[in-house]
This record gives sequence, structure tokens and C-alpha cells, in this order.
Amino acid sequence: MIGAMLDVLRHAFIDVLQAIIPLVLFFLVFQVFHLRYPRRQVMKLLLGMAFTAVGMILFLSGVFLGFLPTGQDMGRFFGSYEEKWVLISVGVLLGFLATFAEPAVRVLCYQVEKASTGYIKYSLMLYTLSLGVAVLVGIGMARIIYGIPLSYIIIPGYLLAILLLFVSDRDFIGISFDAGGVATGPMAVTFLMAVAIGAASMMERSDPLVDGFGLIALIALAPIIFVLSLGVLIRLRKGDD
Repeated sequence: MIGAMLDVLRHAFIDVLQAIIPLVLFFLVFQVFHLRYPRRQVMKLLLGMAFTAVGMILFLSGVFLGFLPTGQDMGRFFGSYEEKWVLISVGVLLGFLATFAEPAVRVLCYQVEKASTGYIKYSLMLYTLSLGVAVLVGIGMARIIYGIPLSYIIIPGYLLAILLLFVSDRDFIGISFDAGGVATGPMAVTFLMAVAIGAASMMERSDPLVDGFGLIALIALAPIIFVLSLGVLIRLRKGDD
């Protein structure tokens, strides 16, 4: 057990160094030739990068030691139920909670409220994104259960998003597509995808490689549709005023 943990830590340490070192070198080159920050500010930035590296190492270790195995075990457990609606309900609940807990989603909601000077509320964005992901994760679980091809959901979904572009308030267009990328953060990728793969492995005539993947594409689509829909409601409200 300890040997496995140390091996995971070692791999995470190497992966993080490979990602962080080029960024540090890039900053140092700019510091020497262009930025010329005071030494105190440079030390703060380097300390921040060190904290970031440690956090990433611990997070990746936790993902491989805990999140992925636990998610797959949960998927297998609920996927083995005779009442398949349970898996859909669990998917909706986990989709909401994973998005609600996603740090990047909260940062985006905070930035949206700040940039709009309070016009678009933090809580409104947070609950819209969480609800949107919850609905699409539920649809993703239904796709696994009933063997629905991913293209049957993705193509109509993006066609709907394109239509909403023409009727939504323009303030929400850029936000919606940024939110689609933010919602597919570490909570969704590491946990929800593992649940989907685990559930697909328990389904008869189901291939985890074919049916288990694709959930992240649906999660990325969810904020686009729901934030644009929120923009439509805001635009209608402006019209009434």
C-alpha cells in the first residue's frame, strides 16, 4: 500500500515539474529582458508557483489513489441496479454537486459578477451552471443505460445552442462558452467520468470505451445551453421593462 502511494506521488511529482518548469523559465526570461519586477514581488510569485506545484502534486495523487477508483466503484454499484432510473437520479445529483463544488466554476461566477458590477449575480450563475450540468449528466447516464449514440444528443444540442445565440442577450454569449470549458474541471473529469465508465462496465451489450466516454462533452455543452437560455430570459425581461 505504502509502495503504491509513493509510486503515485513520484509520477505526480514528475508530471507537475514537467508542466511548471517551462512556465517558470518563460517568466524568468521575461523578468530579465522586459518585466524587471522588484525582487520582493519575484519571490512572492515564485513562492506562489511552489505552492501551486505542491497542490497539484497532492491533487493528482488524490485523484489516482482515491477519486478514480471510488468513482468507478460507485458507477459499478449503481449500474448493477435493476431499477435503472436510480443511476439517472444519482447522475443528476452528482452532476449538481460536482459543479457546485468546482473551484474554477466559483472563480468564473465571481469574475462575472465583478465584471458586470453586480448585474449578473454570483449565485444566479452558480446555480444555473450546476443545474445545467446536472441535467446533462442525467441525460448522459440515460444514454449509457439505453445505448443512445452520442451524436443523437450532441448534434441537436449544438444546433440548439446556435439558435440560442441569435435570441440570447449578447452579454451572456461569451460567458456561456467560457463556462463550458470551466465546468469540465477536475471534479467532473476525475469523478463523473469515472462513475460513467464504471456504470457502462456493468451494462449488458455495453462497451465502457464507447459508452463510458462522451460524458465530458455533454458537461461542456450544458453551460452553453443553460447560460444562453438565461440570457434569453434576461433579454425578455428587459423587453418587458
